[in-house]
Amino acid sequence: MRRISALLTAMLALAGTVLFLTTGPAGAAAVRIMPLGDSITGSPGCWRALLWNKLQSTGYTGVDFVGTLPPQGCGVAHDGDNEGHGGYLATNIANQGLLPGWPAATRPDIVVMHLGTNDVWSNIAPATILGAFTTLVNQMRASNPAMRILVAKIIPMNPPTCSECAQRVVAFDNAIPAWAAATTTQQSPVTVVDQWTGFSTSTDTYDGVHPNASGDQKMSDAWYPALTAAMSVTTPSPTPSGGAGCTAVVKTVGQWQGGFQGEVTVKNTDASPTTGWNVGWTFADGQRITQLWGGLLTQTGSSVSVRNETWNGALAPGATTTFGFLSSWTTANTPPTPTCT
Repeated sequence: MRRISALLTAMLALAGTVLFLTTGPAGAAAVRIMPLGDSITGSPGCWRALLWNKLQSTGYTGVDFVGTLPPQGCGVAHDGDNEGHGGYLATNIANQGLLPGWPAATRPDIVVMHLGTNDVWSNIAPATILGAFTTLVNQMRASNPAMRILVAKIIPMNPPTCSECAQRVVAFDNAIPAWAAATTTQQSPVTVVDQWTGFSTSTDTYDGVHPNASGDQKMSDAWYPALTAAMSVTTPSPTPSGGAGCTAVVKTVGQWQGGFQGEVTVKNTDASPTTGWNVGWTFADGQRITQLWGGLLTQTGSSVSVRNETWNGALAPGATTTFGFLSSWTTANTPPTPTCT
């Protein structure tokens, strides 16, 4: 069996986990998404329910919303796990070291963050809030070096007890893009999502701060394109194809400039044991496999065919096996759609 060098293993550890979204069967790896924020995210945070259901209805079923907090209302069936902590300030989360335990417990791949409203209400300077954001981003990257982070320009605020808050939000939101540009990295991009534009405190909140039904819908709609882009797909991947009693699911377990590591899970879906299998696909963007283990490779141009080794061809009904590979990529890295026979 071929082995990955110690140096490459270290590179992959730094690259972290980057998953291709699939609409595959139970057991396929899901993209883990952490909604992070204050009461606008958590209580009840109905934009999360709308976003979850929009992902499901448009084919993005391979997702898992994660967090240490359970669903907090809405009355809509959805994956409600979250980190929406009512009343929390970003500066307090950073200064008190509250964040590291949350990703340690839930292992997110993507963080969706609407945070800073309570800091703005408390008249904390934008530079101070963004300094806290930097601390939080560093802590996210410590848990996953390839963390993808979506940061909101927060929704407008105009509570009756704070006449200055509306303009404070504007000042804070205006400072976010420059901070994000200085903080983003190729391995762990920070993407700004504009939740402010088109949002009205008079029609989209019930108290000048928290979104009502129309506000929840606007927030969900703003998150959706940025989130699906962060999952590295432009359209949902189709259900992995099956041939004579088997399926194959591809995921990416590490990616870096010019290369990535893939893993393919082969499952016997027949009622009888297999004596062998063959998995094939065509790369869409000129990727080229440079090393493969756990199978026997034939590659002609962009067409890939992998058959079993002598030791992993026999699979009982419902049993799985995996093989892995290293591949190059250049301008794009569209996930392949494998077939299995």
